[in-house]
Amino acid sequence: MKKLMVLMLALAAAAGARAGGVVSVADCGARADDQSDSTPAVRAALEKCRATRATKLVFPAGRYDFWPDLAQEKYCYISNNDEGLKRIAFPLLEVENLEIDGQGARFVFHGQICPFVLDHARNIVLKNFSIDWVRTFHSEAQVLGACAEGLDVEFSAAFPYDIRNGVLRFTDGKPDGAPQTTVKGAEVEYPYGSLLEFDVQKRETAFQAHDYWARGGIAAQPLGGRKVRLLMPKLKATPGNILVFGAATREFPAFTVSDSAGVTLSGVDLFHCGGMGVIAQRSRDLTLDRVRVTPAPGSGRVVSLTADATHFVNCAGKITLRDCLFENQKDDATNIHGIYVRVMQRTAPDTVLVKLVHPQQAGFDFIQPGMKLELVHGPSVVTYGEAAVKTVERLNKEFSRVTFAAPLPAELVEGDALASAEAYPEVRIERCTIRNNRARGILLGSRAKMVIEDNLFHTPGAAILFEGDARFWYEQAGVRDVVIRRNRFENCNFGVWGNACIQVGSGIAKECRAASRYNRGIVIEDNVFRVFDPRLLNLYCVDGLVFRNNKIEKSTDYPAQHPDAKPFSVTDSDHVSLPAE
Repeated sequence: MKKLMVLMLALAAAAGARAGGVVSVADCGARADDQSDSTPAVRAALEKCRATRATKLVFPAGRYDFWPDLAQEKYCYISNNDEGLKRIAFPLLEVENLEIDGQGARFVFHGQICPFVLDHARNIVLKNFSIDWVRTFHSEAQVLGACAEGLDVEFSAAFPYDIRNGVLRFTDGKPDGAPQTTVKGAEVEYPYGSLLEFDVQKRETAFQAHDYWARGGIAAQPLGGRKVRLLMPKLKATPGNILVFGAATREFPAFTVSDSAGVTLSGVDLFHCGGMGVIAQRSRDLTLDRVRVTPAPGSGRVVSLTADATHFVNCAGKITLRDCLFENQKDDATNIHGIYVRVMQRTAPDTVLVKLVHPQQAGFDFIQPGMKLELVHGPSVVTYGEAAVKTVERLNKEFSRVTFAAPLPAELVEGDALASAEAYPEVRIERCTIRNNRARGILLGSRAKMVIEDNLFHTPGAAILFEGDARFWYEQAGVRDVVIRRNRFENCNFGVWGNACIQVGSGIAKECRAASRYNRGIVIEDNVFRVFDPRLLNLYCVDGLVFRNNKIEKSTDYPAQHPDAKPFSVTDSDHVSLPAE
């Protein structure tokens, strides 16, 4: 018995030594800089961490390559991105208390693969590495000149393409010799859906440039070498600038965080991905510290990510973005909001059939028994009541049947909307740089405290946008307590995605605006606005806004488009305090 007790104590001591230990990916077969597939080694390392209860996984410095061939797969519904069966390099599924330290490693991905998926994960730290792709999901060409038929451009070898049946298409440039089929060819294709001009000198969207949509592809002719004539007469761009062919889909975000808590990204460089950089849904307590979204150094590319840098949907707890750089992505720096479902039918006094309307919200199951939902008139987004959920029956990825604990108000009708009435995230965005991207800066939609301070904005549209609607995007917003202070707004609105530095863009029907007060409690103070466009605020349906102690500096860095415009445009609002013009 004594020997057995000694053995048990020894085993317990060994287990305790292993628990909380460190696993090196090198011990599981990964080798830096040899460009072999590190996916199996990472998979083995994560299993080893789980088995030994290790709390840290490390990478010796160097380059690690990842292919989808041997990756774990999972069907993912990802809000504001495209659903599908995803191959995943780092599947952090039901993982807890783990730090992954890249120690300066470069993670390079090949083809159709998602780098990180966190699902029901807890207390995760991801730090000190970069993410890039060998072949990006978008393509870029230098503009050579215009002609009657369209535009002449030239591609570098980084963007393989061909012209098939007279239509320009982009590929991975690696035909494997396999036979063509009626379904698909041998090469991987990179579909594009839009074109946008970037200023080659300023490395930003060209002044007043707008998107050209090309969902079916563009007719083209080869001109020899890597030169191509785009047969699109309406297409205009300045010779020498860069024409960006935007990815048609959002299938491969860099970090997908679902139903997780306590996730930190620190010292991470995001050079590219085929979707949003960080998309978090139904998660809480999320921190991005020194995360840089930027084109890869030395790549010559003008675009970093193909969509938003970050996006947070129905999250809770605290969201912190600190000392980050968000530049040259093809959409906003962040968007923080909830989801509305549309009431399709009232089937009983206490029961409704609801639908997730926007296709990129399919499968977003946020309604749970016991939670409180707000009842909202769709056209006005006026909240007229709350109701507690009793049961939820998911019919499919779009439709659910929701039964409540008590009968619903008689005024609820088809076309109204439901959304969460609890667990909004507190938000702090501080000391970040947001510039040179397509569209806007940050979209604010949480009803908890939001502090936006000491940031730099240089955006082609509105630097800060208050969004939300229950008729198109079905994104729940309506802020209640926002402080915007000590920021610098540097020549915003040089593009076509806004009408003021700080703007309301909520989808409230015009005939409802006199009664709707969707956004409330906004303080804008101690900021510097350096502007060539005098339009500072464009607001409607706001109750409670103070604009004080801000400094306005005139700029001539861009051609004046609205020199006689007033700095403040405020309609259908109450309790708004502005300086005398």
